Amino acid sequence: MFDIGFSELLVIGIVALVVIGPERLPKVARTAGHLFGRIQRYAAGVKADIAREMQLDDLHQFKSEIENTARSVEASIQQEVSLAEQEIKVLAEETKRIDEVPTYEGMTTRGTGSSEFSSVSEAVESTLDSEPSPQMELALDADVPSKPASQ
Repeated sequence: MFDIGFSELLVIGIVALVVIGPERLPKVARTAGHLFGRIQRYAAGVKADIAREMQLDDLHQFKSEIENTARSVEASIQQEVSLAEQEIKVLAEETKRIDEVPTYEGMTTRGTGSSEFSSVSEAVESTLDSEPSPQMELALDADVPSKPASQ
């Protein structure tokens, strides 16, 4: 702050002692010390306020950058979602066209929810779920000894 050396402080002290006198010098020195301390605290407070304002400005800039980035990410995601929706619509239309392709003897195939398919699948399921009927009985006797595998 001030460029004052020890020799300059010594000269100031001797002049103060001569001008103020030895009786009042301690009181004046104490008052000067309090004032100097107040000035230092005030300067430190101003520096801290300036530093806080600079940090606040940096934070505002950072916030705006993040908001801009978030907006661009949101826009790109929305664009990708709309592209995916369009592809799904195209695939759904193609699936409808494929489901209505004519097969042999003028019959058309329909989707898996059609009544023709469900009646076939119900018949298959009922056949699988029912008890198997013995069509041929095998005469396997438990009393017949089995052949040894290796002799």
